[in-house]
Amino acid sequence: MTTETISSTPPPAGRPRRRRWITVLIWIMLVPFAAWAVLRTTGWDAGFRWIQLAAFTPYVAAASVVALLLALSLRRWTAGVAGLVVMGAFAWAVLPRAFADPAPAPGGTALRVLASNLARGGADTKTIMDLVVRLKPDILTLQELTPEAAGRLEAAGIRKALPHMVGEPTPGVWGSGIYARFPLRADQAAIDYGNFRQSVAVAPEQNLQIVSVHPCAPRFDYKAACWAQGLRALPKAGAGPYRILAGDFNATLDHAIMRDLLATGYRDAADVTGRGLIPTWPQQGWEPVPGVTLDHVFADARLAIRSFGVHRVPGTDHKAVFAELEIPGTAR
Repeated sequence: MTTETISSTPPPAGRPRRRRWITVLIWIMLVPFAAWAVLRTTGWDAGFRWIQLAAFTPYVAAASVVALLLALSLRRWTAGVAGLVVMGAFAWAVLPRAFADPAPAPGGTALRVLASNLARGGADTKTIMDLVVRLKPDILTLQELTPEAAGRLEAAGIRKALPHMVGEPTPGVWGSGIYARFPLRADQAAIDYGNFRQSVAVAPEQNLQIVSVHPCAPRFDYKAACWAQGLRALPKAGAGPYRILAGDFNATLDHAIMRDLLATGYRDAADVTGRGLIPTWPQQGWEPVPGVTLDHVFADARLAIRSFGVHRVPGTDHKAVFAELEIPGTAR
């Protein structure tokens, strides 16, 4: 009888250590995504840098898939489950902007709104006028409206299409204005924080209140306070006139302060129409940063939202935004 000796070769001593390091690296990759998702979901104020970073949440949401796939492919199941939770939180926050809400049946008065940041008055006047002629807005809100830009628009015939105006053209980035087809009156002094004047007007016949939105840009830490003040000072939706906020909010729907404003009774026209992930600034895209959605039309929830679009304007780093709304009542 022959006796065979069966021997097993033990795994190399370094293999368990390598496996541990791979697990650690996956968690190192996953934790920043998890922290970002927690900050976005809770709305916790993490300071000035978070104000800037939050605008890029859609890009971070897309990148979080990499950490999840890596964890699953390497069979790190605990990390994979955590990655699924993180990705689910991002999907809940971001994906609805890419899908249109059900539209109510037509039956009201059409109301078209156009908004554009003129970049210290440097936007191309002809392009603005071409948009006015082609899109036929009933309301045009302008930000960074300078006296020189207002003069060029007047010379180009803006008052023929939109004869009524409320605003404060001001040198630099601080001015704004509202033009309309129907009579306007100044409802109050412009909302003014950090010298950024957000014009406010009322259209009595249409029962509308309109704001040309432009709070401070949070480029530096000392600007964070006036950015928040300018947004919090915007009128809340609810009882009273129909309210429309249109312009450069210097904020996206990933900022808690914007979601709080929406919760008072507004809807974002881009979000409602499934176009909420279209970047509006900088309009050149990745030079030097990815595009983010800073320009919005917030409409009172009592107004139907029919369409939304963005339009390039030479001479400014912002795209113009356009929304077709509908006021309840008899169509005309």
